[in-house]
Amino acid sequence: MYFDSFAAFLHMDGHGVFVWSVYGSAVLVMSLLSYLPLKRKKSTLAALASTLESCALSNSSESH
Repeated sequence: MYFDSFAAFLHMDGHGVFVWSVYGSAVLVMSLLSYLPLKRKKSTLAALASTLESCALSNSSESH
């Protein structure tokens, strides 16, 4: 399928809105699938560090 111009490529004989919205949705979903686990990992590691720190403080106060 060849187009005469870039505008014709974007328009795609009236189907461009549907085609480009699907591409945009796919990029959004794939971006979220990459970003959200990284965000969750960061918050999980911060919670774990906080828990370990509080355990270490409580153990050091018990031993004295």
